[in-house]
Amino acid sequence: MTVRHVSGVIYLEGDCGVEEAEALLQAVIDAPGAPIDWSGCGRLHTAVLQLILATNNSVHGPCGDPWLERWVARMVLPEIHARLDVISTPPNVK
Repeated sequence: MTVRHVSGVIYLEGDCGVEEAEALLQAVIDAPGAPIDWSGCGRLHTAVLQLILATNNSVHGPCGDPWLERWVARMVLPEIHARLDVISTPPNVK
């Protein structure tokens, strides 16, 4: 299973196909406001992405789907990347 809810966090792991959207919806209903950690996902179907965007849940980590991370995540979830850029930028580098 690629969607699991453990200790107040919803984890997306492995390839998250369209069928995982229903599992994610149920996890969000069961744990409203729980952060979603998508760093462990492989491929992420756009139905799952749409559900993530429709929730008010915070999203943790860089997206494990390289294409989404490069082309989509930086545009639709800029607050995540602003934090990651601050963390990953070495001191004295602008």
